[in-house]
Amino acid sequence: MIDSASNVREPIGVIGTGYVGLVTAAGFAELGSEVWCIDIDDAKIERLRRGEIPIYEPGLAEALERHRARLHFSTDIRDAIEHARLLFVAVGTPPTPSGDADLSAVQAVVNALPVSDGHAVVMKSTVPVGTGRTIRRTFEGQGKGGLGYVSCPEFLKEGSALADFMMPDRVVVGDDGGWAGDAVAALYTPLSVPVVRTDIASAEMVKLASNAFLATKISFVNEIANVCEQTGADVVEVTRGMGLDKRIGRRFLQAGIGYGGSCFPKDVSALKQLAGNSGYHFQLLSAVIEVNSLQKRRVVGKLRKHLGSLVGREIALLGLAFKPNTDDMREASALVLASRLHAEGATVRAYDPIVDEHARPLLHDVDVHASALQAIEGADAIVLVTEWPEFTQLDWS
Repeated sequence: MIDSASNVREPIGVIGTGYVGLVTAAGFAELGSEVWCIDIDDAKIERLRRGEIPIYEPGLAEALERHRARLHFSTDIRDAIEHARLLFVAVGTPPTPSGDADLSAVQAVVNALPVSDGHAVVMKSTVPVGTGRTIRRTFEGQGKGGLGYVSCPEFLKEGSALADFMMPDRVVVGDDGGWAGDAVAALYTPLSVPVVRTDIASAEMVKLASNAFLATKISFVNEIANVCEQTGADVVEVTRGMGLDKRIGRRFLQAGIGYGGSCFPKDVSALKQLAGNSGYHFQLLSAVIEVNSLQKRRVVGKLRKHLGSLVGREIALLGLAFKPNTDDMREASALVLASRLHAEGATVRAYDPIVDEHARPLLHDVDVHASALQAIEGADAIVLVTEWPEFTQLDWS
């Protein structure tokens, strides 16, 4: 909200300092807001106060440094409550073994909030449809009925998250009326972006449906690639022809090893589970998940086709992160491949331009090298896992 007299923007609180939280904080600081960032991890908050960024995201460190005067880091949620009426929640909602979203971190935030009629929760975390309704009931039961609630899902892509914040395709604001929805929409006014005002449940569904559709597109093109291999067609040429159709578009038509990361696997599973819990069998998403899983295993089958038994073979994986321009290893294809190759008796070596020591515990018995050339020297086969641009510069001959 911009005060036309003083040109001072609405201050905000951001609860959770992971990918979404830090990018949201940096983006609103860029737009001129004072931001109070809250996290329960004392060590992380101390690092952030020193200017140390715990994740790799292009431009994020520079943006946080540029706006250090506007960014305040604390482990006490009361600091955010004291200074800001809009509290953006950006905590993790990882999948449980059943496929449902784990909302324990969200619930902890809800429980920590005081009785107030001048604050509102703005949900950035990806949550199941109906979460907002449940939280409103919880507020009523705790005597906090005066707290506002807004669903404002994030659509940030790791590797281009800051650009996505500053130049989004749309902003979705779901609320039941009142001041909070208007205040959130006003925060995004300087971006001159379409703002979708809707109800809370619909806003929650927009996020899940969007990611599920993109994941479906990825699994579809991978199925097309598999058929192309059998019929002699070139999937690159096929998708070039498909992508020129405006109804289809070029994006997410790159055949490969399948999707990974913190969003698509979790959100597709959550939507499938949500449908099942509601009494509907989402058959298409079952196929999307199955194709994505099999696509990674097809790599091992191709290696066996060319090398025979993989026992004692040296296999190099180029790229470890689930996509370029990030160090995120969550649901990364490289983890599945390394595990399967070890099970086949192969020795696995790897290289990634960004993934560093913090990911090593995930890579059991993988020899991580300092360069691509070191990783592939003497290897029996190379698997191009992550399409880092530098791999196109290698002297493949």
